[in-house]
Amino acid sequence: MRIAIFGAGAVGGYFGGRLAEAGQDVVMIARGDHLQAMQKNGLRVQSIEGDFVIHPVQASDDPTAVGVVDAIVVTVKAWQVPQAAVAMRPMVGPATFVVPLENGVEAPAQLSDALGDKHVLGGLCKIISTLTAPGFIRHAGISPIIAFGELDGQHTRRVDRLRQAFEAARGVTVHVPSDIQAAIWEKFLFIASFSGLGAITRAPVGVIRSLPETRGMLEKALAEILALAQARGIALTQKAVGETIAFIDSLPPDGTASMQRDVMAGRPSELETQNGAVVRLAQQSGVDVPLHSIIYHSLRPQELRARGDIEFD
Repeated sequence: MRIAIFGAGAVGGYFGGRLAEAGQDVVMIARGDHLQAMQKNGLRVQSIEGDFVIHPVQASDDPTAVGVVDAIVVTVKAWQVPQAAVAMRPMVGPATFVVPLENGVEAPAQLSDALGDKHVLGGLCKIISTLTAPGFIRHAGISPIIAFGELDGQHTRRVDRLRQAFEAARGVTVHVPSDIQAAIWEKFLFIASFSGLGAITRAPVGVIRSLPETRGMLEKALAEILALAQARGIALTQKAVGETIAFIDSLPPDGTASMQRDVMAGRPSELETQNGAVVRLAQQSGVDVPLHSIIYHSLRPQELRARGDIEFD
């Protein structure tokens, strides 16, 4: 398969690098200093699953020059998906399929709006990794997991082909859930709560889960998203909350979410597509989400400042 990684940063670079290491035909779509470093020196990954280097790397910032591919794995920030969907059109042929791995629940619909329903699968991933320097990724936590599937639950050849490609890659666990929509929401349950609490407290996960007050907030945040998912017809149960808490308890104590790191650094973040999405979808569904509303509205001034929409000291 010829596979494009659209947004080959800390997450996309890891998964794309593992595919390339396994012999797949992978092209990285990136930009700026990171693109130049990969083109010159290759991609270096320091990982708890084993370090590796890909050199040379197929990398470009021009989807038109890349041309049509078999599959596109989308790993840009969630708020960048609408723009990315338009930019990737030159790589989409009649049989091309697109797999979003964003934090959030809105990416499949956004990609479908731009590219057509037939091209879009559902997907998610779990990994803690950072782009430490241009061309250098550090994977520091969570044994990487990727999951994907048809949005209507059908079993298809294209899903099997991508599953086989990832199964051949070292340092990746692959799942094809029977209900990818429920799996995406289960990830959302975790990431929106983890990110929002981390961003508002500025504390790592070890602190959040150990203090009774913040652990109680975590449990409340999870319960709000569960209620929202059920109101929207998603097949999540209380079991998902228990499994998510157990997963959070297993994380390295110094772990932080990418949204939290962006907020703390004053960069644009995924606030709108995580806690903001909880608030928007809850309003549509008639569900009360008071804790997520507090998180979202408390962080929004910083988000607007990071995007240059308002100024304050």
